[in-house]
Amino acid sequence: MYSDIQFASDRPVSMQVKDYMKRLMITGALQANQKLPSTRELSLLMNVGRNTIVTAYADLVDEGFIYAIKGKGNFVAQSAGGVAAEEGTGKQLDWSERINDLARAAEEHDLMKHGIRAKRGAISFTSIAPDEKLFDLQNVKRAFLDRMSLEGNIILNYGYAKGYKPLIDFLMRYMENKGVDLAGKDMLITNGFTEGFDLVLSALGKRSGHALCENPTHHTAIKNLKMHQFAITGVDMEPDGISLEQLEEKLGGQEFDLAYLVPSYHNPTGIVMSHEKRAETVRMLNDRRIPIIEDGFNEELRYSGAHVAPLLAYGGNRNNGTIYLGSFSKILFPGLRVGWILADKELIDYLESVKRARTIHTSTLDQSLLYQYLHNGNFEKYLKRAKAEYKRKYELAVESCKTYLPLKRLSGDGGLHLFVEFGESFSTRELLQACTEQGVLFTPGDIFYTDGGGRHAMRLGFSRVSDENIVIGIQRIGDAAKAMLGK
Repeated sequence: MYSDIQFASDRPVSMQVKDYMKRLMITGALQANQKLPSTRELSLLMNVGRNTIVTAYADLVDEGFIYAIKGKGNFVAQSAGGVAAEEGTGKQLDWSERINDLARAAEEHDLMKHGIRAKRGAISFTSIAPDEKLFDLQNVKRAFLDRMSLEGNIILNYGYAKGYKPLIDFLMRYMENKGVDLAGKDMLITNGFTEGFDLVLSALGKRSGHALCENPTHHTAIKNLKMHQFAITGVDMEPDGISLEQLEEKLGGQEFDLAYLVPSYHNPTGIVMSHEKRAETVRMLNDRRIPIIEDGFNEELRYSGAHVAPLLAYGGNRNNGTIYLGSFSKILFPGLRVGWILADKELIDYLESVKRARTIHTSTLDQSLLYQYLHNGNFEKYLKRAKAEYKRKYELAVESCKTYLPLKRLSGDGGLHLFVEFGESFSTRELLQACTEQGVLFTPGDIFYTDGGGRHAMRLGFSRVSDENIVIGIQRIGDAAKAMLGK
């Protein structure tokens, strides 16, 4: 004992000695009122300076783990001495019997647990996160220092559930520039899209218990809808967005509590819904008073064509039924975990209370850093550079897919991914197994479908893959697919 301590190079030695001694007390290796070695003895046993032990003992006294008796030494405090558990006492819980349906649904749809993980050196098309090599680190550091110098004592304290006001004001103007009429609307800052979606689902009452969405759609949305026990009805996608004919048919046969839609660079198909379909979709859902949850996914990453306003912009201030979920996570820095909900003021008022009850507030430090970065005018410059890089990768991925894959359809008008469809009888799960052996991964399409479909499809995320590996990876997928078709 004592001589087995292993020192790390990145922490003060006195703190490591203190923590080591605390572990001995907590685990019962040192018992209450037991005398400790003198500072000289322990310094020799641990091969450290005596002053290091003096500092560690002083900290242990301050924290109540040991007490000192003048002329006698240091002793383990009564409350610090470990108590060894007796064998056979107590009964263990079977947690599988205590877990509720929400937790079971979360575990069942957890891709990090149940998906295929990339081995070292594999070419992975599974991610649609931004490429960290593009991150604007110098301006992020400058923004951090700027904000800390202005109000560091404020942003390190508790914040407001609604959000950091300078950021809210900036984002409100940002959304107004997208064509949104802000009359009667308000904003709540969230920990990214996922928390925003969960807050909305938690707040909306269930009448029918049915939710409507595009088919296929965002896997995270499917997972969260199922966790909240919504039955999901999917509406097929067409080259210019959701099928209006099928939407009208579904609306005529069932009551719905909400509709979840991804109109721009739809995940997973990459399709951008046309202006005409946006206007008609909003009209059809508003006429039936069905709330629309709009996912502003990748809205900025358009590589060609004209701007299309978000669904929230349609209908002006009469459209109080659309709830916009925004985030810069796929463009800027997902590590900040900052998103927003823009919706009717009355709804935001309720969501603010739900947010306060659950997470108190989103990190004010993160919000203020993002605000200062945006305020300094860095976003537009970064976006221009990022779009140029992603467009180049996008075009290379499209060309490679058309050259090497025996595909039937390819979709993706922008963003960070492409959606590939093979013949209806083709299995991308089987293809994934073959490609994994070749060191290539992609996301099979069936996880995005609401009705068990998509077995013939796959999503290719290219944002974090090098040019060379885009070509090599897609060529390997193509070779494996052709081999399967040639059986």
